[in-house]
Amino acid sequence: MKPLFKKKAQSIIGLDIGTKYVKAVCLDVSGSVAKVNAFACEPIIGGAFNEREIKDFDAVSKALAKIKHNLKTKNKNVAIAVAGASVLSKVVFMEPNQTDFELESQIEIEADSLIPYPLEEVYLDFEELGESKTHGGKVEVLLSAAHKDMIDSRITLVREAPFEPVVMDIEGYALGNALIHFATHKKDKPTCCINVGASLLQVCFVEDGEVIYSKEHNFGMNKFVQDLAVIHSLDIQEVENQIADGSAPDSWFKDTLPMFLSALQQQIQRALQMYASTTHKQQPDKILISGGAGSLPMVVEELAKDLGIEVEAFNPFLNLTIAENVDADRLKKFAAQLAIAMGLASRSYSQWHM
Repeated sequence: MKPLFKKKAQSIIGLDIGTKYVKAVCLDVSGSVAKVNAFACEPIIGGAFNEREIKDFDAVSKALAKIKHNLKTKNKNVAIAVAGASVLSKVVFMEPNQTDFELESQIEIEADSLIPYPLEEVYLDFEELGESKTHGGKVEVLLSAAHKDMIDSRITLVREAPFEPVVMDIEGYALGNALIHFATHKKDKPTCCINVGASLLQVCFVEDGEVIYSKEHNFGMNKFVQDLAVIHSLDIQEVENQIADGSAPDSWFKDTLPMFLSALQQQIQRALQMYASTTHKQQPDKILISGGAGSLPMVVEELAKDLGIEVEAFNPFLNLTIAENVDADRLKKFAAQLAIAMGLASRSYSQWHM
């Protein structure tokens, strides 16, 4: 006899702490069905980050407090993620049938040769992915490592909000989870998403429900914002605010955006060439664009024309139910920027443990 009430998954808020914005999504997940209960997007005032390291804790803390207030939820469990030069993720090949203790010992030896920091300064994690298709008699193990300072600073700030971090992810894999759960997939072809944030261009390919490629490149929206600030003698924060609230003059996009799009196109072409040479797979015939660039006017059309392939802004909410209290028009406006937050929130689909 089937139970009358199916147990709901324990919901996790996807909390994406970027260098310019904090973004959050609350999903109500029951089985394979998800409903968007709340979302929030708050700017981090000033230059709070150096690369991906937090320098102004107060600015990030204020943004997190506003997120907590605007979500209006009693749920405190959050999934957060890290990215940048001090985060490493690599698939290594190990002997099969090892105990967790044996595998952990081997992972530490492997990590010591890969990580440019003393092991006592990093957090390590690993997950056995299964039998290798390329290395006979070996299993593939995903090794992840991040500097302790980067993790600890985020945990401290998040708990002050107050939230309770229960999952720590890597942004590239969170983006992959967003694709796996919320993108439309073509048969027998990898799905590609390029997330253009403030400081990073993140490339992710998924196939058969798995991330097959993830890579970061140092390029982002900061270039466009800085050019506008110099050309128009404005403060960077003022430029960011006008772009975010839609009050930016049309001249900004006519005069300055083409230069940024040209640089973005070159970066994407190089990134796709690197993917093809690394994986020996064909370049995609379609890419999804997310992050801040996905919300800019003309980006999708101009990139499609310049790259000669289909380009689409990634909307992870396209096939989801939206709660009545959620502003659907505003959600659509921020959809592309919420891709990583959605990937983190998708952890509600599966069991997790501390």
